[in-house]
Amino acid sequence: MPSGWRLPQKPTDIPRRVEFVYRVQAAATGAPGNSCTRRCGNISIPYPFGVEPGCYHAAGFKLTCKLQDGGQHKLFLGSDGTVLVLEISITNATVRINSSRVVFADGEGSPLNGTWGLGLPPGGPYFLSKSNSVALVGCGAQVYLQGGEREFLVSSCVSVCPSSSTQNGIYSNIAADGTCGGIGCCQANIDVRYSSYEIQIFKNDMTAYVLPAAVYIGDRDFNYSKYMHFLSPKPRAIPATLDWVINNSTCPANASAQECRSAHSSCLNKDACSGFGGYQCYCLDGYQGNPYVLDGCQDIGERMIITLSELEKATNNFDTTRVVGGGGHGIVFKGILDLNVVAIKKSKIVVQREIDEFINEVVVLSQVNHRNMVKLLGCCLETKVPLLVYEFISNGTLYHHLHVEEPISLSWDHRIRIAMEVAKALSYLYSSTSMPIFHRDIKSSNILLDDALNAKVSDFGASRYIPIDQTGVTTAVQGTFGYLDPMYYYTCRLTDKSDVFSFGVVLVELLTRKKPNDYKSIDGGSLVSHFISFLAERKLVDVMDPQVLEEEGTEVQELATLAAMCTKLKGEDRPTMREVEMTLENLLLKKRQIACITTSRRNNENEDMAHYMSTERANNEASRQYTMEEEILLSASFPR
Repeated sequence: MPSGWRLPQKPTDIPRRVEFVYRVQAAATGAPGNSCTRRCGNISIPYPFGVEPGCYHAAGFKLTCKLQDGGQHKLFLGSDGTVLVLEISITNATVRINSSRVVFADGEGSPLNGTWGLGLPPGGPYFLSKSNSVALVGCGAQVYLQGGEREFLVSSCVSVCPSSSTQNGIYSNIAADGTCGGIGCCQANIDVRYSSYEIQIFKNDMTAYVLPAAVYIGDRDFNYSKYMHFLSPKPRAIPATLDWVINNSTCPANASAQECRSAHSSCLNKDACSGFGGYQCYCLDGYQGNPYVLDGCQDIGERMIITLSELEKATNNFDTTRVVGGGGHGIVFKGILDLNVVAIKKSKIVVQREIDEFINEVVVLSQVNHRNMVKLLGCCLETKVPLLVYEFISNGTLYHHLHVEEPISLSWDHRIRIAMEVAKALSYLYSSTSMPIFHRDIKSSNILLDDALNAKVSDFGASRYIPIDQTGVTTAVQGTFGYLDPMYYYTCRLTDKSDVFSFGVVLVELLTRKKPNDYKSIDGGSLVSHFISFLAERKLVDVMDPQVLEEEGTEVQELATLAAMCTKLKGEDRPTMREVEMTLENLLLKKRQIACITTSRRNNENEDMAHYMSTERANNEASRQYTMEEEILLSASFPR
């Protein structure tokens, strides 16, 4: 190991692995000692669920453990003991239950009504998961499933029974996977989730109205074939999956959610499609366990030292054909290490600055862990400059996805979600680490995308820690022109609002699909100044990506206004990264609510702009920004 090198220490607040989960969970509920029941039969009962008073979060999480005939204990939702619990998952925030069928007798051609609700409380915390479907077992009928206070039509299917479809009273048209094909039964997915549904069955004139029939709401992949006997639909119940939330509240703006008790947990607001709001807690990347209890999220990653010979073998001696990318701080190779695909960053130049930047990246990434940040797996210390090993993010950068030759790029929905994920990562760097961390080089080429197009912020070589009691620090300027905060360049003072500016430029890039670092308007202005001028003059259509105009909903104007606020010249006029995150979360929540009722409304652009800035003020802002950018570009060619 070269002299002067040492590994960054792991944070001292990482808890030791807990082997006896039940004991820890019981103590964390606030109940004395081990008095909370944490198992009923073969089902575990993790907090926020519980049986005894003081052992569960709220009334909706109260369970009942009953001794059944035969000496077995069974677990039920609520205090009445009518809904059998099959499994509770903290990680997925789900409860598997036995879902009772709804049986209908002959209605003489009139619609028959029923309700599926299982006695679940209408205000939450439970609602049906999207993994469920509705199935009708019977002949000559159509089922309608309606949900919500306004009884929206959620799902429907038709079942018929031509005389040739039955033989000895057994349905003959069941698919090999056990799903219903429409003969003697039918099945349809449920994509809008509520805690209860109204069910109606209508006679279908194609065949005789054969009843009784039964309606099941349960898992989509459940095999119905062995239960669909003519005139005798069985069983009485099938498995179904419920989602659950900490209901009637949202994630706080400037603090950890009350129920996210683990030090390595975070909060996630859930959409309101269920008719009630709420949030869920989850363990950060690299941790697993129960985020609702103290020390519940346990560290599952080990930073590791990797030998040079291992990395040479993994990359075929750093073969140039293995190069998959690179930037200002190094070349990235793709390799196979321990049967896993990894990315290995190697410095381009052996100078002290490169060494410092690589060491800085090790220090930063060894102390942070977030699902929207690239994960450092290890490093090699046998070379003059360390080799860094990361998880391999397979789908390239946001830059390459946006700036393709084809007219169609990333969908508008993906762009908004990616923006929120990046905002979450940056907000985490500022508020959830022992000392705030400023990235200093936020741009679309430093945002990686995985196979599911989830965002991963990368390249922390230029990042800086800032003591909590300081609002900024004077430092040599680093960043990329087009994304660089003009005030940071002009004053050399790095603040938490510097990354906000760069993020605002990324928002403009997502809206326009134009490259900030080489864009020049007719009058020589930058992309940001040009964008602000068009926004103020209510001519966004002239600068927007045509695909966005084609796909956009009500949120484009709001996102454009947010981009303008983030790129204000004065840092104090910009929102904080946490405020940006909350704005984007609310925007996405509203978008989901609109999708739930399949309606959309366009906001009045004049009203939105009058709320934030006048045309004269915005034009003045753009002009000042253009002047300052000209000065930056001119001064960049001279030594400072």
